[in-house]
Amino acid sequence: MKRRDLWYKNAIIYCLDVDTYMDGNGDGIGDFEGLMMRLDQLASLGITCIWLLPFYPTPNRDNGYDVSDYYNVDPRLGTLGDFVEFMRRAQEHGIRVMVDLVVNHTSIDHPWFQAARADPKSKYRDWYVWSKERPEQMDEGAVFPGVQKTTWTYDRKAQAYYFHRFYWHQPDLNIANPDVRDEILKIMGFWIQLGVSGFRVDAAPFLIESKEENPADLDDPHMILRHMRDFLSWRRGDAIILAEANVLYEDVDLYFGDGDKLQMLFNFILNQQLYLALVRGSAEPIVRAFRSAPAIPKTGQWANFLRNHDELSLDKLTTEEREEVYAALGPEPEMQIYNRGIRRRLAPMLKNDRRCLELMYSLLFTLPGTPVIWYGEEIGMGEDLSLEERNSVRTPMQWSDEKNGGFSSAPKEKLIRPVISKGEFGYKKVNFDAQNRDKESLLNWIEKAIRLRKACPEFGYGECEIIETNQPSVFAHRCIWDESVVMALHNLSNQPVAVNLHFDDVGELYDLLSDQVYDLEGDTSQKIELGAYGYRWFRVKS
Repeated sequence: MKRRDLWYKNAIIYCLDVDTYMDGNGDGIGDFEGLMMRLDQLASLGITCIWLLPFYPTPNRDNGYDVSDYYNVDPRLGTLGDFVEFMRRAQEHGIRVMVDLVVNHTSIDHPWFQAARADPKSKYRDWYVWSKERPEQMDEGAVFPGVQKTTWTYDRKAQAYYFHRFYWHQPDLNIANPDVRDEILKIMGFWIQLGVSGFRVDAAPFLIESKEENPADLDDPHMILRHMRDFLSWRRGDAIILAEANVLYEDVDLYFGDGDKLQMLFNFILNQQLYLALVRGSAEPIVRAFRSAPAIPKTGQWANFLRNHDELSLDKLTTEEREEVYAALGPEPEMQIYNRGIRRRLAPMLKNDRRCLELMYSLLFTLPGTPVIWYGEEIGMGEDLSLEERNSVRTPMQWSDEKNGGFSSAPKEKLIRPVISKGEFGYKKVNFDAQNRDKESLLNWIEKAIRLRKACPEFGYGECEIIETNQPSVFAHRCIWDESVVMALHNLSNQPVAVNLHFDDVGELYDLLSDQVYDLEGDTSQKIELGAYGYRWFRVKS
């Protein structure tokens, strides 16, 4: 019997930032009122799950990842009532909602930290990590090299140094403290009660890391992941946890466990190898990543992506490989960041080459796992390199060719960030409405691809294996689920190729993109033509 109860295995996840998506009240900042106005468009695109970036109260020094209240909505974005109404309307559209769980650190403005620094006897003092003496390694393990100067900051009121993996204004919570762990479960329980289907855990490796300065350290920091999973299982059986963990494959089992920890993990290594493969015009990096990936539990799932709200991290590539990708996709210094990544969106990185865009999305939708799309990528939005750090890819959504790209009716000086208005990717040329009317647009192609992906659950549920070909530029694989088989071919080269495939016990190949049927009765081999950056999806019938 085919199991379809693991909803996340055949989901289409769409990530957005409420404050840059749609402004409903005209103050220049996106909000839940505006987001509700766009649910029809998201449903028509085929989205089945929205992942919301942090929308909690915040001083907003780091795009909302500096949380000052875990139990409320930032007043700029609306109220808890607006959030509940959004959840109701999303459910009516058949769309689930995941929210960011940012509990590795808080804002320095959070009442917990303010109480901790003000009184050494406060119960909140041990909710953070302190050192009376100046640590010897002040910058070891900085997450943002070149921007972040230290991982320890002295607080005069506390008369001690506090630890922060990220910016100085984001002190790390002491996860070893059982009160902190209990509070994390309360936070999860609160939002589960309001209807969310799961959480994307921010900075998961730092959440569970051992901090030697903490005398109450856990024997096994990873146990918190099992506690979180157990808690969700009791509160809502189908709720999931998706971890942001850019880790080596050898460490993956620390997050999946035996199926008793997290359900989903971003596949950062495959993401980086995809770009290396495209730059080289060779399938070998994808094959290497595919074959080196460990087996994961039946309930586990990879989350695949092309771009996200951060930099395109290339940290798992060798120095030489990274330089190759830099040279092709981000050659200018202002396009690079943190000595490891590129701060550009997908379309400009690929020189707006429609063939490459379709190829990469075809890979996203067919590689084993669940596809995750960053807002604006469905219309090929560009970046604004004049903005600081990762904000270059966090510009307002471009809905139309009207004022401010249809994002807001406010004066442009009041917008949360400038809308891209000039050049090839300006909102006059790149916007949702124009592409929605154009049946040949990238938007309509992606809508069709999503519809096809949802009709091929084998890519999400099935066991996948590589198919050997006679062309080094072609990545070919098939996925088998129960007795159903689908197959995909992708040519990473800018030259057309012919692929010779050999089959046993195959009656026909049905081309899902062109409706062409290859009858293989009595013929064990088949030549398939692929254009430059070409791709084909097949259903295989015995």
